[in-house]
Amino acid sequence: MAASHQANKHAFLSMAPPPNYVAGLGRGASGFTTRSDIGPARQTGPDPSSSKREEGAKDDEEGEDGQYDDRDPENETGLFVGGPYEQDDEEADRIWDAVNVKMDERRRAKREAREKAELEKLRAERPKIQAQFADLKRGLGGMTESEWESLPEAGNLTGKKRKKSEKREARETGRSYAVSDSILLGARDQNMSENALSQDQMDTEGSTSSKQGIMTSLTEIGEARNKIFSHNLDQAGTATSLGGSASTIDPKGYLTSLSSLPTQSTAEIGDIKKARSLLDSVIKTNPSHAPGWIAAARLEEVAGKMAVARKVIAQGCDHCPKSEDVWLENARLNNRDNAKVVLAQATQALKGQSVKVWLKAAELETDPQSKKRVLMKSLEFLRESVTLWKELVNLETDPAEARTLLSGAVGAIPSSEALWLALARLSPPTEAQKVLNQARKSIPTSHTIWIAALRLWEQTSEEATDATQTRLDGMMSKAVQSLNQKGAVLSRDQWMEEALRVEQEGSPMTAEAIIKATLALGVEDDEDRRIVWVQDAEAAKDKGCVATARAILTYTLRLFPDRASIWRFAIDLEKELGDSQALEALLERAVTSVPKSETLWLIYAKTKWDAGDIPAARQVLIRAFEKNLGSEEISLAAAKLEFENGEKEAARLLLERARGEVGSRRVWIKSAVFERDEGRASNALEIVDQGLLKYNDEPKLWLMKAQLVQIESVSPSREDGIRTAREALSKATRSCPTSIAVWLSASRLEEAAGLAIRARALLERARLANPRNEVIWLEAARVEDRSGSPQEYRRLLSRGLQECPSSGLLWAESIFAEPRSTRKGRSVDALKKSGDDARVLCTVAQLFWTEGKYEKARHWFDRMCKADPKWSDGYAWWYKFEMVEEHGGNEAGREAIVEMARKNEARYGEVFQAVNKSPERISGKWTMRQVIEEVASRLVLKK
Repeated sequence: MAASHQANKHAFLSMAPPPNYVAGLGRGASGFTTRSDIGPARQTGPDPSSSKREEGAKDDEEGEDGQYDDRDPENETGLFVGGPYEQDDEEADRIWDAVNVKMDERRRAKREAREKAELEKLRAERPKIQAQFADLKRGLGGMTESEWESLPEAGNLTGKKRKKSEKREARETGRSYAVSDSILLGARDQNMSENALSQDQMDTEGSTSSKQGIMTSLTEIGEARNKIFSHNLDQAGTATSLGGSASTIDPKGYLTSLSSLPTQSTAEIGDIKKARSLLDSVIKTNPSHAPGWIAAARLEEVAGKMAVARKVIAQGCDHCPKSEDVWLENARLNNRDNAKVVLAQATQALKGQSVKVWLKAAELETDPQSKKRVLMKSLEFLRESVTLWKELVNLETDPAEARTLLSGAVGAIPSSEALWLALARLSPPTEAQKVLNQARKSIPTSHTIWIAALRLWEQTSEEATDATQTRLDGMMSKAVQSLNQKGAVLSRDQWMEEALRVEQEGSPMTAEAIIKATLALGVEDDEDRRIVWVQDAEAAKDKGCVATARAILTYTLRLFPDRASIWRFAIDLEKELGDSQALEALLERAVTSVPKSETLWLIYAKTKWDAGDIPAARQVLIRAFEKNLGSEEISLAAAKLEFENGEKEAARLLLERARGEVGSRRVWIKSAVFERDEGRASNALEIVDQGLLKYNDEPKLWLMKAQLVQIESVSPSREDGIRTAREALSKATRSCPTSIAVWLSASRLEEAAGLAIRARALLERARLANPRNEVIWLEAARVEDRSGSPQEYRRLLSRGLQECPSSGLLWAESIFAEPRSTRKGRSVDALKKSGDDARVLCTVAQLFWTEGKYEKARHWFDRMCKADPKWSDGYAWWYKFEMVEEHGGNEAGREAIVEMARKNEARYGEVFQAVNKSPERISGKWTMRQVIEEVASRLVLKK
């Protein structure tokens, strides 16, 4: 009992202490807790996030970048790694993970595209072995069992691998093996040289010749070769110096020619070796694969080994005797004589069934008779080859012999359209018609033969008459029916292409017949037909096929005679590409079909007028007015016709009649303008007053009144005229507050009277009535400029640009308002803000002009005309520039500018309109060139 008690005396020491036990705490000792005391008690289970953080901190501490180096006080990376991982930290990590996933999804498309591009680039630079042999692997699918059985056995590589592994093991373990004496003796004698000659090599006199007298000393052989070579060079040089025949050896340039031979770099040689090994594997693995032999031969050709290339391709012919490509490659690699032999063997191997081989054989012949003989021989094997027949016919120079050959060709190949058509072209017209009839019977589904028959009929007709066209229309209708019955149905687009082709080849009547017979195919709805046919006519016109476009429009107008737009298109076509008689006939049909179209009547009258037939134009307008009573356009056109042809009284009566029957704004304005231009200001003023009673809101009438009251003022004093005009313009601003021209006229009237203050006030009112208007802002700034206030001038321009930031008018004015040093920067801003406005481009051209950079100025003037082709002041600026000879200007350049303005119908511009409305221009005395010259003379270049 005592023993057991003694044994268990210290058993409590091996027991676990109670929780939170501190030794000596009851005796007043101060306890302490270590990490070993706590153990896992503070954490019931492992925290994966905490472990990850600790592992990350550990990895970062083990890194080489020193990011947790305490010596760097600014390094805060991983500062809180050792802290407690709470719920907030977990939520933050989750949010950041979601953000990272979202950002990764946003960049996925670009990243995948970049990775795909990099992978494709890598595959292109360093393709895999399996990609290089992909075509060969696909070719293995067509191999037969006998071909598989004939494959050579691969060598046993296990011994080689075992030797390599044994050597590697020996190096690693330090073991060595005993080598037999025979191997050592063989290695000793391998590089050994024998200095003594054997007894049978020496004769009785001790010479170095054998029994047969052949020299065996290598030194003497080399010396003899050098002597022969030197002798040949000396002989060639002597012959050249004595004026003998030219030698093939140039003794002076021999070494130079050797150095000029193409050399290959180490990389190229390595690539050739790799390719040679790969192709060698291909042709050994599959000897019947023709492309492999061709590739191997071409590789040797690239490497400069033509003999090897010929040998390889010859082997290819032996292994692939049924491949015409191999035979053709063999012929290409040989000279002409050898190539003939090769092709003869090819015809035997291919039993004469290769068209390419026969054509190549004919090509190798030098004289036409030999070529014919080869082709005739080929037709014995390939009688149905169209290509061989064509080649044989092309070699024949006699038309009769060619017809004979083609007769035999169509007999051998009756289904060939090309041969039938060729025979018809070479035959006389009567025989050609019979040939085409036979061709239609042989090939009933060929539309080409039908078209050839129509073209033959058109060409053999004595003249293009309506009867001929009717005959062609009937033949084409029959052709379409026959082809439909045989199942050879062509679409409308295909027939359209045929019509365009036939017209381009010189058969317009046949093209018209095709259009009439096939235009309605595949289009059902009337509206769709009209739109589609007009589009077809436009396409034909763009291609220059006038007959086809005319036929389409004629067919369309027959079904839609009341469409004025189609008549307009047809008239424009005749104006551009037709003749005057056809145009007048078409216009007569147009006004008869659509009598209510004022535009067609006016075009008809203008055509007669341009032709110089004034009475006929007058009759057309009379007929037009009867069909369109009260027409403003026709009434004014009639008055203009009489006025410009000197019948001014008749024009006045027509305008008076138009005021009573039509009474439109335009009629009243034209009547007043007529009286004013004739010098009858009082009559004009009376007409204006009557017009204002009906149209009080017409600004042009108010402006004319302000102009006329100054001319016809009651008092002879100038002040009374200004006062009366001021009253008229004041009423105009109240009646027409949105008319910019009225406000500008009122302002300029006050400025001309010396009242700049009133002019500014009027422009201020105009800006309130018409906000964000660039013209009003420009006029206000120019008033200050003319008044001598440059600061106020620039301030108003700046304010105007704030309200109208994209105004090219204001930007162009502001460029020259700047000092010379800042104009270029201002012009750059103007171009960006205005979007290449024509006025800004013109100002930039003027800048280069003032700097003496004339070519650049000309370039910018050209850009200006392309940006706004109808701005007339721009043409005048360019014309003014070209008037100076030191700029490189000449008469041809100025004429080109005038022609460009005339072609683009330039019609507006600040200075141009003032000149264009002058009495000289209105009376028709000035041409476009004179107007541009006058405008150019009024333009002033700023410095």
